[in-house]
Amino acid sequence: LVGSFWLTGIPGLQSLHIWLSIPFSSMYLMAIVGNVTILAVITVERSLHQPMYFFLCMLAVIDLVLSTSTMPKLLAIFWFGAHNIDLDACLAQMFFIHCFATVESGIFLAMAFDRYVAICDPLRHTLVLTHAAVGRLGLAALFRGVLYIGPLPLMIRLRLPHYRTQIIAHSYCEHMAIVTLACGDTTVNNLYGMGIGFLVLILDSLAITASYVMIFRAVMGLATPEARLKTLGTCGSHICAILIFYVPIAVSSLIHRFGHQVPPPIHTLLANFYLLIPPILNPIVYAVRTKQIRERKILSLLSFRCTTNDHRA
Repeated sequence: LVGSFWLTGIPGLQSLHIWLSIPFSSMYLMAIVGNVTILAVITVERSLHQPMYFFLCMLAVIDLVLSTSTMPKLLAIFWFGAHNIDLDACLAQMFFIHCFATVESGIFLAMAFDRYVAICDPLRHTLVLTHAAVGRLGLAALFRGVLYIGPLPLMIRLRLPHYRTQIIAHSYCEHMAIVTLACGDTTVNNLYGMGIGFLVLILDSLAITASYVMIFRAVMGLATPEARLKTLGTCGSHICAILIFYVPIAVSSLIHRFGHQVPPPIHTLLANFYLLIPPILNPIVYAVRTKQIRERKILSLLSFRCTTNDHRA
């Protein structure tokens, strides 16, 4: 029975680990600072206590969990050669990665529903998307993530006790990376993993696409081009964030299952980037308005201080 695994880090690039730690640690720091800033600004600024920004707070928390579930261990491998990981810690890491990626997809779906109601039925937006409704949507996304991903570590522990090797050619414990090392029949694990991928990636993306088709139809019915552009502008950041999330994870999943000719370092780097790029870019994409509000607050604060100093003088 296996008690622990050995994480390779970036296969084929072990000699460059110390140099790779520089961009990875920098990106992790950017992800933390960006998402914590988003949470702080939305918490302090009462004018941002709206459904869109509540969902953005949920997204920031999810991105912090996703990046933190992998980066500290990866940096420990780079800096200290801490390749060994206990089986329970490995399964916990796998659960958090897949669960919160599923939750993030659910939050994007909820945000698409928010945009649909705001544009297609604006008079009922405040009635439909109440604070309680936003909370229930967030809890539903979390519950779905736990429900979908919870069986994965249990299936590995109960059905796959023996492995050909304990060396995982990856930088973190990912479901398929573990399953491919097992000696037993992995058909059930493979089918369940593919089924979850279909439910999350395909069905969620189809539902989001359907909501935006209806949104675009409603926008095209507006009287003036200026009104159309202004309305579409409220959806721009959401569309960018969706693409940032779905495209890398879809490419990484396809390469893992079908891209056998892709060099292992490329696959592992892509798998790390899809957990790092969204946490870095989401605050930037969504902070356009938030940044403007923050700048106005800073300007008003500076103005207040200047006025105070003038009075003192």
